[in-house]
Amino acid sequence: MRPSIFRGWVKNRSGSTAVEFAMIMPLFLAILFSIFEAGWFYFVSTSVQQANANAARLIRTGQAQSGALSKDAFFKEICDVVDAFGSCEEKLTIDIAKYDNFAQLAADVSEPVCRDKDDPTIEGAQFGSNDYGHGEEIIRVRVCFLYKPMTPALGLNLAKTKHGDRKLVSVSIFRNEPFASL
Repeated sequence: MRPSIFRGWVKNRSGSTAVEFAMIMPLFLAILFSIFEAGWFYFVSTSVQQANANAARLIRTGQAQSGALSKDAFFKEICDVVDAFGSCEEKLTIDIAKYDNFAQLAADVSEPVCRDKDDPTIEGAQFGSNDYGHGEEIIRVRVCFLYKPMTPALGLNLAKTKHGDRKLVSVSIFRNEPFASL
């Protein structure tokens, strides 16, 4: 009698769709959330890069120098764009450096400094108000932003801080336009 019960159970197909769906669902959700995470990464990355480009343009065209744009005002230019992704006071770092020539720029292989919760001494603006340069000087603007991923275990396998934040670094390198120095 036992073999016939077993055969009947194997032949019974009611509920097989639900079982198959339950087997596939975790993989489907993992792929779906990985796609969401990749989209979130590209959205935040593009926003940080565009904020950097817009702020760097103020330096490149001489508007920062002629308007006497302070460190705080320049920081706010970038913060206004990226603060939707996290607090600028904890997650945004801006570094501006001047170079005499491109060989000097190429020799500078320093890592970008990023704020972290563990080191409150790191300032958000790693430059002085006179670091915007003059006409035709070479300037590098680096923006480091730490953001929280939507699904930390899934998606892109990027480097994380020990608090689970992902680091985005955007760099703009340019020669200032030949504006009249003040």
